[in-house]
Amino acid sequence: MFKAKVKAEVLKTILDAVSTLVDEAKIQVTPEGISLKAVDPAHVAMVELSMGKKAFAEYKATDMDMGVDLDKLKDILKLAGSSDLIEMEYKEDQHRLVFKIGHITRRMALVDTANMGDPKVPNLNLPNQVTILANELQQGIKASEAVSDHIALVAEGKVFELVADGDTDQVHLRLEADNLVKIQAPDKSRSLFSLDYFANMSKVAKATDSITLHLGTDYPVKFEFDIADGAGHIVYLLAPRIESE
Repeated sequence: MFKAKVKAEVLKTILDAVSTLVDEAKIQVTPEGISLKAVDPAHVAMVELSMGKKAFAEYKATDMDMGVDLDKLKDILKLAGSSDLIEMEYKEDQHRLVFKIGHITRRMALVDTANMGDPKVPNLNLPNQVTILANELQQGIKASEAVSDHIALVAEGKVFELVADGDTDQVHLRLEADNLVKIQAPDKSRSLFSLDYFANMSKVAKATDSITLHLGTDYPVKFEFDIADGAGHIVYLLAPRIESE
């Protein structure tokens, strides 16, 4: 069983977080909320999302899995304003998820989850941790997109840096402890990442959200933040690009 009411903006956040990596997702439903894990086809990035029942206006569920076509869900969300309540109910006999938005009812067939795996989240021991306001990070990313397709993230002591080197131009964002929410960087770390992936991940966070980056040298970045007023949490893992000598 699954029956819930949720604001469209909350559902859109879930969709934006996952659809940047995959077209279909297996949502694990429990009485306490929903969760999912997904890896992009290139195995470069992974998302892990959890949403407690407090994120919903109403929520009743038993343990089950639902396979969802994210493109269809995008079409459904186009019918709703951000503050609209969306009613959802799983119809087991039809294997459909029924959405009610105002006076419109939309029935969506679910995807078979038999061939959808359960990705394992790697246990990374990353030495450095930086917590930054999303708008600061998003500004650095926006500036970088004009000059390069990759960025370097550097942390050392009380300083965090984002560097984008193009053929002729460079963008350099440097933030010291006073301009960060928090930094713990006992050892210098530097890793290079695809800007396209990183930009898409950062867009999910609201400008005033705090994003925590866990960093090491030539290691994946763990990128996490809360959503839905703290009732949900998103974790991304993004593999590094190894810099040539």
